[in-house]
Amino acid sequence: MKQYQIFVTGKQGIFDPAGKTAQNALDNLGYTGIEDLKIGKFIQLSCEDSVSLDTVTEMCEKLLANPIIEDFRIDEVGQ
Repeated sequence: MKQYQIFVTGKQGIFDPAGKTAQNALDNLGYTGIEDLKIGKFIQLSCEDSVSLDTVTEMCEKLLANPIIEDFRIDEVGQ
């Protein structure tokens, strides 16, 4: 069995409302000095050995990430 870890983050320059809300909340709690905070997605995918990195990349491009506003990185783990 193969395992992939997929990290999805907003592209540079794209406004992240969830990140901004969390940043403001931390500031209100007294955690100062935070210049920027981004919130993304973490996806853990377990699959048969026959599923290639190219196939997982295609999954990300078509469904798991929005390539217009998000970047993604795929790490193969458990080999």
